[in-house]
Amino acid sequence: MMKDQYYLDNAATTWPKPETVYTTMDQFFRQYGVNPGRAGHEMAVEAERMITETRRLLAGFFNHTGDPHRVVFTQNATDSLNTALFGLINPGDHVITSRLEHNSVTRPTNHMARDLNVDVTQIQRDGEGYLDPEDIKKAIKSNTKVIVINHASNVLGSVQDIDAIGKIAREAGVTFVLDSCQTAGVLDLDMERSCVDVMTFTGHKGLFGPMGIGGLVVGDNIDIRPARVGGTGVDSITPYQPDGYPYRLEAGTVSVPGIAGLNAAQKWFAALGKEHLTDSKTFSHRELCVAALSHIEQKEVSHINKLANAFNAMDNVSVYGPKDNHPRVATLSVNIDGLPADQVGTMLDADHYVCVRAGLHCAPWVHEDEGTVEQKGTVRFSPGYFADDDDLTQAIGGILDIVEG
Repeated sequence: MMKDQYYLDNAATTWPKPETVYTTMDQFFRQYGVNPGRAGHEMAVEAERMITETRRLLAGFFNHTGDPHRVVFTQNATDSLNTALFGLINPGDHVITSRLEHNSVTRPTNHMARDLNVDVTQIQRDGEGYLDPEDIKKAIKSNTKVIVINHASNVLGSVQDIDAIGKIAREAGVTFVLDSCQTAGVLDLDMERSCVDVMTFTGHKGLFGPMGIGGLVVGDNIDIRPARVGGTGVDSITPYQPDGYPYRLEAGTVSVPGIAGLNAAQKWFAALGKEHLTDSKTFSHRELCVAALSHIEQKEVSHINKLANAFNAMDNVSVYGPKDNHPRVATLSVNIDGLPADQVGTMLDADHYVCVRAGLHCAPWVHEDEGTVEQKGTVRFSPGYFADDDDLTQAIGGILDIVEG
């Protein structure tokens, strides 16, 4: 029996979510959907307790060993990156980024270059989508303030060596900001090991949370200027924004339902990890999640390898990004010779019920370097953890049908 749709657009938003995310959000919002920390009644206290717990869970998930109150909630990763970049960088500073970035990094840094006299260096990548950490090291200047890098390309799926990049940044005394949108919830991210000073994340992708919630984890030695100021529910007599975290960067009411969804997803990761650990000892939240991530990565990479092998064997299909067993996430871009990407995406949807993302993927420099702008970008396949063989078979059959048609 055919499905209503074959969803292969998880690089944009993971779907479906674990069932517990849906039920927890609904139940919590009905029972405790009030302003946290603004009152002393039981509902407000429970909302604040859940939010504090979620900060602690995420701190463990990313191995932030400092104050969990430095896990700050935002609207999404774009909000997080704007908060970090505009809160760290001053006129006359130098910033290092790359040609692989999403517009959530490219546009803020372009605005800084135009409006604030900030010097921006975009590091070139190789033909498969990898940066050479030595190129980043060579680009550092006396006024370099921030290195901001996309951990994995949302077009090519290539994964950067953030351990090497973080070490270079730490030795040079430069703040390392990581965009984890394509890797959080898929790869083990360790702020301590990778010397990440600011980890930015979104909830609706690999973390299996809802849309409209994201955040940043700020290292204990880093201070970010507030991007907005206003109500916090604490220290209300003070005429200025409180200095302490998270209130320094959280003005106004946070998304209680969104955070509840992230809370449920974190516990789902832990439960999944427990299923794959045979030892009877007690594991920390992070240890359980690392086990879950290993399982998720293995499954998703198996999906993408099946697609890549099939597409590489087809005539008139161009496959972009990593070759062989180079580090990658489950994101794969292709084009069919002679057809615009958006037309292929529409045909897959209308004729084969396959959901993909066709276009420039908010990463124009990647497509410029790949020479795919005239073809209106690429057709991106991104099977997630909940994809199955039927999804992959339908996608392969759809592309083959279009090629042969």
